[in-house]
Amino acid sequence: MDQICVVTTVVDARGVADVLAAAAVAGRLAACAQVGGPVDSTYWWQSAIQTTAEWQVRFKTAPDRVDALVDQLRANHPYEVPEILVSLEGSGNPGYTAWVHEQTRP
Repeated sequence: MDQICVVTTVVDARGVADVLAAAAVAGRLAACAQVGGPVDSTYWWQSAIQTTAEWQVRFKTAPDRVDALVDQLRANHPYEVPEILVSLEGSGNPGYTAWVHEQTRP
């Protein structure tokens, strides 16, 4: 229980970020979610360079809940090809990692 995962995504509206965050926490797929932004993202899309203001959502979850969280994000994300990145965090405050595991139990 000494590892947690951080799952990140970005969306184009604060309200959408808030909905994704609340749904993940309410469904016990994440212990917490942090919304930050806006941040300007520049990228290639449909053969052109685009720049968009986006909001980032960072979810803290247990490794065994990642697949379900990613599935929920993909199903509810407004983007055609959403950025969903998963990072495994190997150490940290043991009390915090235990709390993340406890809060992600259905």
